Amino acid sequence: MKTFDLKIVWTALGYLLKAAVLMIFIFPFLWMISTSLQTFRETMTFPPTWIPDSPQWGNFAEAMNAGPFLTYFRNSVVVTGSIIVLQFLIMIPAAYAFAKYKFRGKTLLFGMILLAFMIPGQVTFIPVYLMMADWGLVKTLLPQIIPFVSNAFGIFLLRQYFMQIPEEIIEAARLDNASEFKIIRKVMIPMSKPALATIALFSFVSHWNDYFWPLVMTDSAAVRPLTLGIAMLRETEGISNWHIIMAGNVILVVPILLVYLFCSKHIVKAFVYSGIK
Repeated sequence: MKTFDLKIVWTALGYLLKAAVLMIFIFPFLWMISTSLQTFRETMTFPPTWIPDSPQWGNFAEAMNAGPFLTYFRNSVVVTGSIIVLQFLIMIPAAYAFAKYKFRGKTLLFGMILLAFMIPGQVTFIPVYLMMADWGLVKTLLPQIIPFVSNAFGIFLLRQYFMQIPEEIIEAARLDNASEFKIIRKVMIPMSKPALATIALFSFVSHWNDYFWPLVMTDSAAVRPLTLGIAMLRETEGISNWHIIMAGNVILVVPILLVYLFCSKHIVKAFVYSGIK
């Protein structure tokens, strides 16, 4: 009986610990949503108000009208979408070559990819900026796209996934006179959807939320993304208008949540080998 009681206690403690960790992560989002629906007076009250008396949905419209919001949103979509598409065009053939081919310098090149994966972008932003300025691209969206068209982490993860696909399947496709491009399109990509979805999700979140790189590489509102537009709400609305600032942050977060809900079922599959059926 004592052993049974102890098991119940440990189970209860486990649930409490999980709930505490969950609250640590979810608390900022709940606070952001609550503040975005409050009036200016409610944001200034103490103790803080969690549930607004009357939700202020107009805060979102006010945040969008505080600047060229649609331009910022369009820039974020173009930059993030272009990066993901170009990464896939480079990443998939590269991962296939590293996984299924033997060629001179393969180990050295793969080591360079791993090295590039470990170098943070903040180390290279000065030479990249000078290069983009020399090319006259600073006033365009290209400086936010070109440096990220190669995804070292994506090549590494996709290579590991491709290596799990049996050689017999590829050889059977070659016996049917399938070209290498067709093998990639008809065999490798369909069998690697979990890894591709995970890479796309990580890339989307990283570049949609990116603040440092666009801040360095842009000098006009016409090419700034949504992250900079939200940050500028402080200047246009005033540091005290947190209900407007939080409304802008909610708008920034919604696309990430939608993409995550779409891709979440593939994330675990990408890191756990489940075999080839």
